[in-house]
Amino acid sequence: MAGLINFEDEKEVKQFLDNLGVEYSFQCYNEKDPEGCQRLADYLEGVKKNYDSAAQVLKHNCETHGHGESCYKLGAYHVTGKGGITQCLKAAYSCFLHSCNSGGKKSVDACHNLGLLAHDGQAMEGGPDLKAARQYYEKACAGGFAPSCFNLSALFIEGNSKGLASDMALALKYANRACELGHVWGCANASRMYRLGDGTEKDEKKAEELKNRARELHGSGKGRQLKFGE
Repeated sequence: MAGLINFEDEKEVKQFLDNLGVEYSFQCYNEKDPEGCQRLADYLEGVKKNYDSAAQVLKHNCETHGHGESCYKLGAYHVTGKGGITQCLKAAYSCFLHSCNSGGKKSVDACHNLGLLAHDGQAMEGGPDLKAARQYYEKACAGGFAPSCFNLSALFIEGNSKGLASDMALALKYANRACELGHVWGCANASRMYRLGDGTEKDEKKAEELKNRARELHGSGKGRQLKFGE
């Protein structure tokens, strides 16, 4: 029957996948190719569901080669304790920091996670550090990461007694940018600010446009916000 895979096909698929694992392992450990190590980690995680082995490859590739994507994923493992990795937000912060500074595939995600950790303060010695949070959110926002733009807007709405002043004009700027990038609450907050005249002159037309944009995003599901570590 069409669509059914016979036993021979299953054997061939298994052999193909096993060969991929051997190839990626050779690239990683014999050719010392950081991209090969990342492919091996992805293979172990996604195909073999062997998170302990994937974690060790990520650790090797981050610590030995400084590979940004591996450091990012290792940081995510440290957040949850996945793959037998010690659950430690300070270790996660260190991994995300390297990834953020690497400029690689996951750098903006890593910068956003650094912002979250600095904002929350659990990974910091002295508690929340909103200046550091601002720095990393700004870097991720500049890279087109909508949740960072929204979080920046919230920072400037609230301000802080430790030196981060409330600035409604900047709050509106980042709410608008978050909205442009498809963040439903960025649109909603910008709409409210235009309606009330917070950080700008009152503009009912603009407020209505942004409210409608928020409704569109909410209705389409495109405004779903990322969770930490995604």
